[in-house]
Amino acid sequence: MSAALKRNATLDDAVAAAEAKYVAANPLSRARFEAARAAMPGGNTRTTLHYDPFPLAIRSGQGARITDLDGHDYADFLGEYTAGLYGHSHPVLIGALKAALDGGLSFGAPGEMEVRFADLMVSRFPSLERVRFCNSGTEANLMAVSLARVATGRSKVMVFHGGYHGAVFYFVSQPAAVNAPFPFIIGRYNDAQHAADLIAKEGADLAAILVEPMQGSAGCIPATPEFLQALRDGATKSGAVLIFDEVMTSRLHPGGLQGALGIHSDLTSFGKYLGGGASFGAFGGRADLMDRFDPTRADALPHAGTFNNNVLTMTAGYTGLAQVFTPEACVQLNATGDAFRDRLNAIAKKLDAPAQVTGRGSMLAVHFQRGAIARAGDLTSLPAARKLFHLEMLESGLSFARRGFMALCLPLEAKDYDTYAAAFEEFLSSYAGLLAPTTAPR
Repeated sequence: MSAALKRNATLDDAVAAAEAKYVAANPLSRARFEAARAAMPGGNTRTTLHYDPFPLAIRSGQGARITDLDGHDYADFLGEYTAGLYGHSHPVLIGALKAALDGGLSFGAPGEMEVRFADLMVSRFPSLERVRFCNSGTEANLMAVSLARVATGRSKVMVFHGGYHGAVFYFVSQPAAVNAPFPFIIGRYNDAQHAADLIAKEGADLAAILVEPMQGSAGCIPATPEFLQALRDGATKSGAVLIFDEVMTSRLHPGGLQGALGIHSDLTSFGKYLGGGASFGAFGGRADLMDRFDPTRADALPHAGTFNNNVLTMTAGYTGLAQVFTPEACVQLNATGDAFRDRLNAIAKKLDAPAQVTGRGSMLAVHFQRGAIARAGDLTSLPAARKLFHLEMLESGLSFARRGFMALCLPLEAKDYDTYAAAFEEFLSSYAGLLAPTTAPR
């Protein structure tokens, strides 16, 4: 038995010890958290960023490293939940943004850069014939679903358990109380027959099918080609609009994950990294659908937004996609991610530990359980195991989400992957016997 297991006879004991070390090591982050509660509920303005006993507050970032208020440095494996693809303060992006600032920020008028960016996105993503910009992935999905409802004259929206499509489209555990008030039909992810049956049943009233080609927030669970093809076939047959939420997954292939799979949607939502670090959202797809927003039409649909074409986002987004995250860079980063995931899974297998890493390319998630994970209902990782892992890895200088989620950024180096792999192996060697059930219920 390892020294760690001798000290900690139970998982709760191990978590308590790790938490005590964390609290002692981060007094300034703790003080910031307590002070912030006076002005913000729970000291927080973005729910995803909270974890107990309090979250680290970050002071600065450079490349693939971040520094907290207490002066600790971390390799950034969180990658701002896929939005931080370029790392921190990328020189090419900083140079472009400084030049843009010299020309002014808000004009209340069209600009040249938005056309360049739109043209680049249309050429990059195969199913994109037209595109419109907005300010977040949430907004992109809201506009795409609303367009589908208008275009079809129908009301219902099919989503899937485990799906997350933004702040008002949350189905990870159960429908959130703040969800948009659409009549949702919740299907079973990665169950092609169940989806086909639902589409056939609801077809006359079904406006849209909204799905992530790989569920991100649920734990990096890739959709099977058979499942996505069933959705494509069902949408075509029923006349519903198929919407792929590629807010996260468009980084997984030069043409988005749908480009890698060869299964294309009618509309696609985008966000995160495509803003080059600035606030960003976009939705687009078939010209006959998107042209409903053409303001020269007598029956044009409205789509406003003060910052839809803001100078900073248009500049950073275009520059990043054109000069940094080229198709070649995209392929290389995702190959690195696949190799890293295989490396971590090999460590778990060698130690016969109840752990696995799911995902595709540069998006990964660690789960402490055995057995295949096809949908959110298969997940059994204990919250205490995830907390222990997170706290122990932070102590090793590695930052990622409490739920085990990672999104790799371009500046990460071989030594960062080596450090993570070594810490992962040490953690499993010390705590494997405490971590999780060995089977997942269906």
